[in-house]
Amino acid sequence: MQALFGRRKTPEELLRQNIRALNRAMRDLDRERSKLEGQEKKIIADIKKMAKQGQMDAVKIMAKDLVRTRRYVKKFIMMRANIQAVSLKIQTLKSNNTMAQAMKGVTRAMATMNKQMNLPQIQKIMMEFERQSEIMEMKEEMMNDAIDDAMGDEDDEEESDAIVSQVLDELGLNLTDELSNLPSTGATLNAKEGKEADNADADLEQRLSKLRRD
Repeated sequence: MQALFGRRKTPEELLRQNIRALNRAMRDLDRERSKLEGQEKKIIADIKKMAKQGQMDAVKIMAKDLVRTRRYVKKFIMMRANIQAVSLKIQTLKSNNTMAQAMKGVTRAMATMNKQMNLPQIQKIMMEFERQSEIMEMKEEMMNDAIDDAMGDEDDEEESDAIVSQVLDELGLNLTDELSNLPSTGATLNAKEGKEADNADADLEQRLSKLRRD
């Protein structure tokens, strides 16, 4: 059937064909309107010439021709405007059809992607990924601990010594301040004062031991 009657045109081809026909019609109208406008100028010139010669009967007849010519010019202008409006509508339909075809392609692509997406499989992959990530984090922590144990003892000991020295210095300053407040009479301490001093020393030793453990 297509070999006998020709291939059936697609909507896009029909739209382009109609737009070309409308553009051709507007060009034809423009040419005819230009001819009528030229004829209008000639009639006006003839009317002026006949009026100068006093040929008023001829002037009246040509005036009627001028009115009819101007009406035709106006009709051509209106017709061209209507054809242009139709052409714009067809162009809008063509644009809408193009958008529809694009949406059709996008919809087809989305449907294909949705068919290819296996949600249970993706969920299984994500769970496996999370499990492997947790294993990797655990191994990383174990390696960091091993490295700290292998390389961090000396640094930790030096840092601990520095903290103890700082604490001892601070306590030494405090002890010096307390001793400077005692009266310098050279008298010996009594038994009660000696016991309080022993308690203070024991308390100081206990605080130092606690700091070393921390």
